Amino acid sequence: MNDKPVRLGFCLTGSFCTFEAALRQMARCRELGYELVPVFSYHAATLDTRFGKAEDFLRRAAEIAGRPVITTIQEAEPIGPGDLTDLMLVAPCTGNTLAKLNLAITDTPVTMAVKSHLRRGRPVILAVSTNDALKGTARNLGGLLAREHFYFVPFRQDAPNGKPASLVADFQQIPETLEAALAGRQIQPVMLGPAS
Repeated sequence: MNDKPVRLGFCLTGSFCTFEAALRQMARCRELGYELVPVFSYHAATLDTRFGKAEDFLRRAAEIAGRPVITTIQEAEPIGPGDLTDLMLVAPCTGNTLAKLNLAITDTPVTMAVKSHLRRGRPVILAVSTNDALKGTARNLGGLLAREHFYFVPFRQDAPNGKPASLVADFQQIPETLEAALAGRQIQPVMLGPAS
């Protein structure tokens, strides 16, 4: 890390089963010296699920980051104009969010955060977590893999026999992926073998 902290937008979207892994990596990024700007999608910020309560995840993210979580489009819009982030990470990034980013749809705090950040041509890193990545979402995954300024945390089929279209990022590789993206490189390999 440089003397000046790298400012990392850390966005969560509604793949609720990966929230614990995401928050662990948020804490790890803070330990590594990143200055965090947390952003939650509407669903991430409001829906209670069998994986936990939205207010608990919001509270924990704010505690890790040391600042309130951005939860509205209005709060996310100034990120680019105000030069608030050097990197933008979406972890987890759902198939729904992949589609919106690929089609430039800006209707959530996370998609606005990414759009606003991109106005300065800076890296966006996606940690995919979706059950239909190799079916309905495949065209959006491919579109973003080919798009300038987008980088991916390496991903794998998490359950090739039970869920053959499902992909999930290896959240452990987030720090290495961030470093590579900051240098303008896609960490390799981007497609991993099945989990052992």
